[in-house]
Amino acid sequence: MPPHDAGRVSVLLGVLFGLAGMGSSSAAIALPRLAEDLGVTVGVSAWTISLYALMLAVTTAVYGRVSDLVGVRLPLLIGIGLMTTGAVVAAFAPTFSVLLVARLFQGAGAAAVPTIGVAVLSARYEGSVRGLALGRLAGVTAAVSALGPLIGGLVESQLGWRAVMALPILGVLVIPFLWRALDAGGTGARLDILGAVLVAGTAAGAVLLVQSPSTGVPVALLGILLLVLGTPLVALRVRRRPHGFLPLEVIRNAVVVRSALAASAIPAAWFAMLIAVPAVLVGAGWEPWQVGLILVPSGAVGLLTPRYAGPLMERIGPAAALAVAGVIASVALLVAAAGAAAVSALVLALSVVLVTVGFGLGQPALSAAVGGAVEVDVRGVALGVATLLFLVGGSIGSAVVGGLGGLIGIGGALALLAVLPALGLLALAPTLRRPVPAA
Repeated sequence: MPPHDAGRVSVLLGVLFGLAGMGSSSAAIALPRLAEDLGVTVGVSAWTISLYALMLAVTTAVYGRVSDLVGVRLPLLIGIGLMTTGAVVAAFAPTFSVLLVARLFQGAGAAAVPTIGVAVLSARYEGSVRGLALGRLAGVTAAVSALGPLIGGLVESQLGWRAVMALPILGVLVIPFLWRALDAGGTGARLDILGAVLVAGTAAGAVLLVQSPSTGVPVALLGILLLVLGTPLVALRVRRRPHGFLPLEVIRNAVVVRSALAASAIPAAWFAMLIAVPAVLVGAGWEPWQVGLILVPSGAVGLLTPRYAGPLMERIGPAAALAVAGVIASVALLVAAAGAAAVSALVLALSVVLVTVGFGLGQPALSAAVGGAVEVDVRGVALGVATLLFLVGGSIGSAVVGGLGGLIGIGGALALLAVLPALGLLALAPTLRRPVPAA
């Protein structure tokens, strides 16, 4: 396929991905008002972000496998339909419980975008064109997501928090312009539904356990139960179905697993700040739209990052680029912790700029590392598994701030999360010793 449309396709996919991400970034800015209206604490209201991110993570791998089997058009249409339905129900939710269910559907639908978007670019383009397209995808995604707080704040100030929940509906408008590019076919094989359910339950256990301080012992016990039961069952399922939902050749691939574990610290930082920055500044008397306004520079940085991310990846390799992104994420978290302690809008805005740079470099580096490490017939599921770990990091980041912020303070929770990138570097270390492949 000639690469003449790489710019247009990657930008449109970035806009679609960004609108899916706006389901978190715009909603986070409305949490204080949402919590007040529905009679819950801000810490409990953070579940609307954590559960959204969790479903985004878990069902991403499902969409990746489905796209391998039946192609990309059907799963993308199903995902956009679920995202739209969830957004409408969330906008009219009469209770917090209904809102949580709607956010689960919204996240399950939005999950179609990241894996399928990366799969389309990976299948359609090659070499440096693919690298630039992936970088542009990440940059546009980060920019649109970063504008989410401003857009959400403005919409909230005029129409209320319910209108903010409906913003991801705009993704429907992008699909007609992408339709001709969604031509990757599938193998026609069947989906391992039981394997998908076991993976989903195990990942849910991790998030429930982390955020349980804001909701009590029963949630913690449920999280522990899901982890204890789910982990061995997932391992057993993989042994019995080596070509099932988690293909054995993918999870035994050291590059895929190590890259995904290292990259997971980056969305952890991003989602943590989505909760922390509005909570700190709105608590200090800021209006939501004012909080969104000071985050606009991060959107501009997100647009500029791809210009440097692609060439840097070609020069030092995806693994080293992931390491750099992890270091940036750790620094961003420490800066955010200092900003939260001092209630400094300038320092908090700087931390979001830093994490935007880390995301703009880390996400395409992960896609390039994983896409180049597996065969074409399992590329979709490999990217899905990698994105699963990537976005589970995001749900853990928001869960740590929502769950531990009330116990050790938001600054303390952010500082605690800064340890994650260091652990990621340990996982990535063996990969860093390998020679950089030719571009």
